[in-house]
Parts: sequence; structure tokens; C-alpha cells
Amino acid sequence: MPKNIGQRMKRWITNKMELPADVMMDLPRITMIGQLHIYIENHRGLLTFSDKEVRLLLKQGQLLIKGKAFVIKTILPEEIMLEGKIEHVQYIEK
Repeated sequence: MPKNIGQRMKRWITNKMELPADVMMDLPRITMIGQLHIYIENHRGLLTFSDKEVRLLLKQGQLLIKGKAFVIKTILPEEIMLEGKIEHVQYIEK
């Protein structure tokens, strides 16, 4: 089955069954509280971490977060919570 047909079927099933898109399509869920906290669920791992930059692996691409004074408050296999001053969040496709 071509990839785009599979994606369309997942979207259709998600809509018809009223399932959250992040669960059905394996997408990250990102929750920000102002510029102070960012919580990311459904990532595939931490690629880089410094007090100014965090890069996470996603199923399709990466998530780049830039800012200042980053501290990891929580880290689990598929979840991470950062604290600091968040200045930039970018999704990078493969």
C-alpha cells in the first residue's frame, strides 16, 4: 500500500472513530506553558541537550527547541518536560 494512501486511511479512521490524531497517527503532543515549560509526549529519544538547545527524535523528523537555561524536569522513554526560557520551537522533517 503506498504511503499516502495509508496516511489518508489513518486520517479517515481517526475522524470516524473520534480518536486523538496524536495517538492514531503517531504524532508528538506538545504542551507549552508560556515560555517557561514545554512538555513533549510521543517522541523517540533525546538527540542533543544543552542549556540552550534540545533536539528530539520523532517518528518522522526531529523537534528542535532553542532558548536559555534549560533544565530537564522529567524524562521518560516517550515523554520529556523542560524548564527554562523557550524562544523557538521548530519541527524538522527528514
